[in-house]
Amino acid sequence: MRYPFQAASRPGSKIGAVVRVSLGNFLEMYDFMVFGYYAAAIGRAFFPTRNEYASLMLAMMTFGTGYLMRPLGAVVLGAYIDHHGRRKGLLVTLSLMALGTLSIGVMPGYETIGLFAPLLVVAGRMLQGLSAGVEVGGASVYLSEIATPGRKGFFVSWQSASQQVAVIFAALIGLVLSSTLRPEQMAGWGWRVPLLIGSMLIPFLLLLRRSLTETDEFKARKHHPGSAEIWRTVLTNWRLMILGMMLTTTTTVTFYLITAYMPTYGSSVLHLSATSSMLVTLFVGISNFCWLPLMGALSDRVGRRPLLLLFSTVALVTPYPVLLWLVSDPSFSRLLAAALWLSMIFGSYNGAMVVFLTEVMPANVRVSGFSFAYSLATAIFGGFTPAVSTWLIHETGNAAMPGAWMALAGLMSLTATLILTSRGFQHGAHKSRRTVDAVHELPVR
Repeated sequence: MRYPFQAASRPGSKIGAVVRVSLGNFLEMYDFMVFGYYAAAIGRAFFPTRNEYASLMLAMMTFGTGYLMRPLGAVVLGAYIDHHGRRKGLLVTLSLMALGTLSIGVMPGYETIGLFAPLLVVAGRMLQGLSAGVEVGGASVYLSEIATPGRKGFFVSWQSASQQVAVIFAALIGLVLSSTLRPEQMAGWGWRVPLLIGSMLIPFLLLLRRSLTETDEFKARKHHPGSAEIWRTVLTNWRLMILGMMLTTTTTVTFYLITAYMPTYGSSVLHLSATSSMLVTLFVGISNFCWLPLMGALSDRVGRRPLLLLFSTVALVTPYPVLLWLVSDPSFSRLLAAALWLSMIFGSYNGAMVVFLTEVMPANVRVSGFSFAYSLATAIFGGFTPAVSTWLIHETGNAAMPGAWMALAGLMSLTATLILTSRGFQHGAHKSRRTVDAVHELPVR
């Protein structure tokens, strides 16, 4: 659908807006990646036990705790953005994320302040989770609303692509630290360095986001619903929220498997060097960055449905055999090959999925609906992928079990895609949207 204000928008200003939104989104993923990369060291600093597995699991559960706050952030902050505007919301989410990051980076360890250390770290993670619950939705919707006609998939893909820049940046810092510091130094204080570097970027990122303008599509809407109306609409569309959660599961599980969990998997499970594991993660970030805009643009040409069906099926069928092949003879080259295959699945599926999720949500609650569905998938499945993978391997003795966890996600996403793109569901969805004055086209050819 072509809007008059889109034709008047200058290409240069849109490119600048994409950069500013994406760089702000960078910090959200950077902080989450750093926590996952250094989970073992964080576990020893804040959750010391006599059992290394127990310390690691406590750190992984704390990593997952941030995701439990995401649905709350999606509803509360999503309602704020749908009522007050995309620009204001993006500034609020970045500020909350910055506060959570700084608090963890400077927090004294358990040996210094005792029980307060793990409690305050959990609080910092919860604050990060509250912000992250709506950051992806806010950024994705903003990009979808400023996109030029016929290029929405390409525009929205840069939200996810910016997260890969965070993966690359965090992995590069990890490589430098692991090659310059001794293991005891990394465990003692080295893991704080990436968090403090992220904190130093905060003023620059806030300045960039302050220069954003509100989207023309939001300003053109005559009615901006209040919080009660937004929450009521989200609850009324509960079936759509559940299907949106299922649709997102492949994205969240695969992403955290190949990024946040990969360094721990490579070093602690496969017993490869920390440098090798971090190098694989670096290549994964580069691979993701290349696949996402490419497949987002392809979804503009062939439609979302073919890509969603194809790559959710690939996610269902291939991960477990690939990881079985990897663990049969672990090596750097096999880990890299397996990780790049999973990266291709992630980038290809996510390039079509994120923009599709913005399109199936009612326009007047687009940020709230998108964020709630996405946050449910992250809170229940994706965010706990490192912890679930650690537990599955420990209980079964099978180092390929994370592939089975990813296959389950693929099955859920395939089911959701079939339902959401069926003629019957689209007809019912269009009728529902007319009741809230939010009809929009679904490019799911």
